[in-house]
Amino acid sequence: MFLTIALLRNRIPGRQWVGKHRRPRFVTNLMKQNMTRRLEIEAENVYWLSQPYLTKEQEYRHNEERRRRAWQELITAAKSKFPEHKYATEHLNHLNVTKKWTGS
Repeated sequence: MFLTIALLRNRIPGRQWVGKHRRPRFVTNLMKQNMTRRLEIEAENVYWLSQPYLTKEQEYRHNEERRRRAWQELITAAKSKFPEHKYATEHLNHLNVTKKWTGS
């Protein structure tokens, strides 16, 4: 084992960034700065989300009119695609080309 270490000189076998014996990543100052910046942004988001713009009473059913209007628009759009009503006489009207059985 010592001979192997001496010969390979602490070489990392296989892919150096994955696996059990991977090369360790050292934490740099830039990595620390990025992490603190992300944590500050997250803390600011938590702050703004903890103070809602509307109260619970104001928020309750505040968008009811818009939802009802959108639902009516959806229904009218579905009805506009639906074909018109036709009677059986309209479907069978092509058979009335010659009416030989009636007295004309």
